[in-house]
Amino acid sequence: MNKAQHTTMYMKKSFLFIATITIVLSSFALLGQNVNISNGNVFEGEPFLRINPSNSQHLVHTWMGYDHPYKVAIYYRVSFNGGISWSAKTKIQQENNLFSAADPSIDFDNQGNVFLSYVEFINPPITSDSGGIFIRKSIDGGLTWNTSVKVMDMHSDLGKKAIDRPWLRIDRSGGVNDGNIYITSMNMKGVTNPPYKPYLHRSFDGGNTWEQWKYLDTTNWLAGIWIPHPHPTPDISSNGKFHAVYPSYVYTQSPYIQYIHVHSSDAGNTLSYNSVFFDINNANDTLSKKGFLLRTDPSDSNHLVLLNISNDNGDFDVFIHESFDEGTSWSNAIRINDDPIANNRMQDLVWADYDEDGDLFVAWRDRRNAPDSTFTTSSEIWGAIKWKDSTLFSSNFLISDSLVPYDTILGATSGNDFMSVQFVNDTIYSVWGSNQDGSLDIWFQRTFISGVTSIIDIKKELNNDIYIYPNPASNKINVQIDTRYNELEIFVFSILGERILSVKNQTELDISFLATGTYFIKVKFDGKMELSKIIKIR
Repeated sequence: MNKAQHTTMYMKKSFLFIATITIVLSSFALLGQNVNISNGNVFEGEPFLRINPSNSQHLVHTWMGYDHPYKVAIYYRVSFNGGISWSAKTKIQQENNLFSAADPSIDFDNQGNVFLSYVEFINPPITSDSGGIFIRKSIDGGLTWNTSVKVMDMHSDLGKKAIDRPWLRIDRSGGVNDGNIYITSMNMKGVTNPPYKPYLHRSFDGGNTWEQWKYLDTTNWLAGIWIPHPHPTPDISSNGKFHAVYPSYVYTQSPYIQYIHVHSSDAGNTLSYNSVFFDINNANDTLSKKGFLLRTDPSDSNHLVLLNISNDNGDFDVFIHESFDEGTSWSNAIRINDDPIANNRMQDLVWADYDEDGDLFVAWRDRRNAPDSTFTTSSEIWGAIKWKDSTLFSSNFLISDSLVPYDTILGATSGNDFMSVQFVNDTIYSVWGSNQDGSLDIWFQRTFISGVTSIIDIKKELNNDIYIYPNPASNKINVQIDTRYNELEIFVFSILGERILSVKNQTELDISFLATGTYFIKVKFDGKMELSKIIKIR
């Protein structure tokens, strides 16, 4: 082989590698840049996003933000066109002008009503009325909210202040428990004495009245005295069963921290328990968001997943545990983030959602491109999809459009930089807290899965070599396929999904007329389809 041939082969292999990676990652098209949806100038955090199950264009977003001069309040915005435009930023009025509000959570019922749970409190308490968990209902899609109903008072469980993190789930199964509302909570961190407790609250009349609260844990399944924040994560399966997972560390129950699954077939009247997994590699980091999340598969009531952050490989990664028997048994952990194992880069802030088909989307804060290993370094938001009946996740792909440097605001407030995602009709909706504009705000992104039903590694599956070059390009691009084909079509789309150009049985495209920016190119040949990204430069 002469030098020219060797160079040509090297270039072709390089192009193949680049094209393969780009095609895998670019099957998920960001619909424009990230949007600052809270527009605060001091502090905005703990976002929660829900989409109307009867109308995929109807989004409701709530979060907690600064309320002049010294409080925090709950704010909300609504979109009826899939997040393209939003209603004005509006504040939920507090019960008491001295109270701060926090921890919003929202859900829809089958009639399209929206429910919002949150906490209001003053700490330390200076009056007998020091706050509690509240819920409000909206019958106009979240534009206005009815008078609040108190779910639990700050002092209902004396000395526990059991109002922290009230996560709301509504039964939409269509069964005998349809419409039941469940809220889980826990005692406030740092202001109560052990033992620490997870709680369950229930309403059987659309949130108008609430049953007496009950502990989620019990003898032999206690949360214990060593985990001061035993946060339960709840969900309702498609057959109407209640599920939740909470952490526990009681040495007589287990020498390790364990995650306990509690479930009920009778609306929480009787509770059953089993262990999900034991965390034998737990490491402390006071800033990282090592939270965990339970999700039920709407297409299969037997299928549950638990997402968590763990340092099994020496640094914090995103893992999934699965159950295919309603939580009786659970799989070993599977690592989701696909950056190099043990690369000393921390991942955290995990969130996830199923679509109605049983496809699972998982997102997290990622530091694979950061300069060092700590929490206090730059980060991005990444994600991956596990298609229904697949055993593997897709290659990871970017959700955010910026590598954001760390700011001390994340540490000073213990972050409150949570995220929330929804996965509907092949579109991913994500909100997360980020300081990319210099203050902690909430950012929104729609990510469209561009008609690709599976992630394909060209080298292994199709055995075809596709080269797209040059990329970036200013005038022309070439598409080379190292295989014979009977018919070839090439399409160019804007980042918003608008088709700009199409050619048939032609491998050279003139892009000189395009504005500078990012575009997507779809290549169809003999019934196969691949998607990649091209960058137009001057």
